[in-house]
Amino acid sequence: MPEVAGKIGATILVVDDDKDIVQTIKGNLELDGYVVLCAYDGRSGLDMAKTHRPDLIILDLNLPDIDGIKACQIIRREFDFPIIMLTARDGVSDMVLGLECGADDYMVKPFNFLELSARIKAILKRVKRSVVKNHYVARDLSIDFKSRRISVQGKEVKLTRTEFELLELFISYPDEVLSREFIRDQIWHDSQLYQHSRAVDVHVQRLRKKIEPDIEKPQYIVTVAGVGYKFKDKIVN
Repeated sequence: MPEVAGKIGATILVVDDDKDIVQTIKGNLELDGYVVLCAYDGRSGLDMAKTHRPDLIILDLNLPDIDGIKACQIIRREFDFPIIMLTARDGVSDMVLGLECGADDYMVKPFNFLELSARIKAILKRVKRSVVKNHYVARDLSIDFKSRRISVQGKEVKLTRTEFELLELFISYPDEVLSREFIRDQIWHDSQLYQHSRAVDVHVQRLRKKIEPDIEKPQYIVTVAGVGYKFKDKIVN
């Protein structure tokens, strides 16, 4: 059965079938002032996510009923909670798979809790980052920053928090070339995972799939070979 504990603060859901790891993470997070929800299988984790709407989810890749990839995909259909994936696998392909299914970050077991804590704080900090503009329109793309609603060609598009922050970053630097290193430092500066440029590329590709009319010929986020990306505020003939 899931359980709820902790002090008043941001709510974090930990989903892992290893009770020792869950209790260790729970104890440390409570010391940091978080409210902690615990679940030991995928279905319980999904129920907790839907019922309590946590601020962040720590999700194990290998669960006894629903694997973490499937659970992450189910969560992403309805919610934009930040998700940190935990796994014993350290291959690049596993990392990319985790990111492509909707995870915001990825940690390999065994891990140092101080690093996990730093990543949680970094994610929650950027989620709360203030937005200067209230509304933005570029061709078929419309963004209401206050309500975090995005529409493309009049149809609402659902972005994860990471995708929204990435889009906001691009819009803040219209028609300027942003290197992968700059993007990483602005959004994931505390995560060693994003030393690999491929991880940034995965998030950009996910964002493109949701806002570009033709992903093969992007109009908004264009690749600058050997450097990074540029957000095209206007179409230049």
